Amino acid sequence: MGLPKIAAFLCIIICIGCDPLVTVFEDVEDPVNYTAKTFVEPASVDTITIMTWNIRFGAARLPWFGDSCGDRVMLTEAEVFDGLEKLAVRINDIDPDIIFLQEVDVESKRTQYIDQAQWLLNQTDLNYGVYASMWQAQFIPSDGLGRMDNGNAILSKWPITDAERIQLPLRGDMDALTKYFYLRRNVIKARIEIPGTDNVYAVGIHSSAFATDDTKQKQINKYIEILDDINSSGGVFISGGDLNAIPPTATKTDYCIEDACDDEDFHSDGDDHREGSYFTPEKTWLEDLYEKYSPAVSLTEYSKIQHEAQYFTHTPDWNGDWDRKLDYLWTNTDWVSGSDSTLQEAVEASDHVAVIAHWEVP
Repeated sequence: MGLPKIAAFLCIIICIGCDPLVTVFEDVEDPVNYTAKTFVEPASVDTITIMTWNIRFGAARLPWFGDSCGDRVMLTEAEVFDGLEKLAVRINDIDPDIIFLQEVDVESKRTQYIDQAQWLLNQTDLNYGVYASMWQAQFIPSDGLGRMDNGNAILSKWPITDAERIQLPLRGDMDALTKYFYLRRNVIKARIEIPGTDNVYAVGIHSSAFATDDTKQKQINKYIEILDDINSSGGVFISGGDLNAIPPTATKTDYCIEDACDDEDFHSDGDDHREGSYFTPEKTWLEDLYEKYSPAVSLTEYSKIQHEAQYFTHTPDWNGDWDRKLDYLWTNTDWVSGSDSTLQEAVEASDHVAVIAHWEVP
């Protein structure tokens, strides 16, 4: 057992009988509700704009230690607000009616305890929000992270009701102590009260990035099960998120060499792969989604070799170009044909790209 694990173990022992260090969620719980400081009356429309964006907790493209071979662990208040401003400018430019957000920090030490869900509501024309934590702890012993609350959110111009945080399977490739302090990913599901509609649901997800077993596949299958339940009961859904999975027709599936840090070496013995960079065994995991439901970017369009790069949404290289698609929008009805866009020009705002499309209101 290494020193970080020993320290964590001692913390657990000391805190026996006290409040738990880490929040362990039920299978289904109520998320946290938000309202904007100033209400903006939404217009009556036949089509609405949907966006999904992994905002990287407002860190923009700074070289973070956990995902980009960087060494930063804490952000200054100025850096956090600068990152949030970059996001708000882009969001206000697009003016989405509903937005799915991933990696939102709420009162985390690393981002100066700023409630990013509330801040983004107050700085945009969105009025309501729900937030579901995937990483909530009084103290994370690793690398001095300290207090942490990070998760998924849905922001909407219309009221949000019947919201649920639905637990996803935990990683199965970890020892018990590491798993205790690790992320507990979820699906966030809510009804959106769009005037003139009934049973319209918004469903957000952020599945595992670094699992080396079948955890991500189990999480995606659970996500599809949730969408199936809405669909089979006569409901309508719009859904978005970071699935950390590539399309079935992606031309590249192995990014281990490109993603390796200077002190890392992969493929030296042929089968050693970097966590989160090797998608070859996972290439079919989204086939069921593509077969059942309507993506904002059709697989036919994505599969055109000359078009694939324009749909890439992520890179872990803070100086690099977008090189893979991990972020998606889905519905069980229809998108306005040709209305999708992938906000690749927002290179300064996050290590992920926002995906946007217009949805036909039933």
